Amino acid sequence: MNAIDTNILLYAHDSREPAKQATAIALIESLDDGALLWQVATEYLAASRKLVPLGYNYKQAWQDIRDLRAVWHTVLPTWNVLDRVESLLTRYSLSFWDAMLIATCHEANIVRLYSEDFGAYPQIDHLEIVNPFK
Repeated sequence: MNAIDTNILLYAHDSREPAKQATAIALIESLDDGALLWQVATEYLAASRKLVPLGYNYKQAWQDIRDLRAVWHTVLPTWNVLDRVESLLTRYSLSFWDAMLIATCHEANIVRLYSEDFGAYPQIDHLEIVNPFK
């Protein structure tokens, strides 16, 4: 399975960067084995307020998540994720929330995470991290 980070979802609706928007949309549409991580869904719903000045609204953000839930596997974190987070934080220079994202991917057997936020780490414990904008 493949997963995307919150920034990919945001770029898909951000017309201020047309090249990134096109890349994000193409990526999202191409993933037939996508996983929607709970953390990504909630971060997206909170961060989509930044798109309101561009004509985007919360109703659309909620619908985007419903649409992804209909076609992708939803991944909810478990308590085991916290144990993995602790280990990741001791071994890598990650924020707590990035470690949560990585730990959830590991638990769900996700093999690839698309994000622009992990430049220093193209791989973390067998999870490939790909910046689709490079």
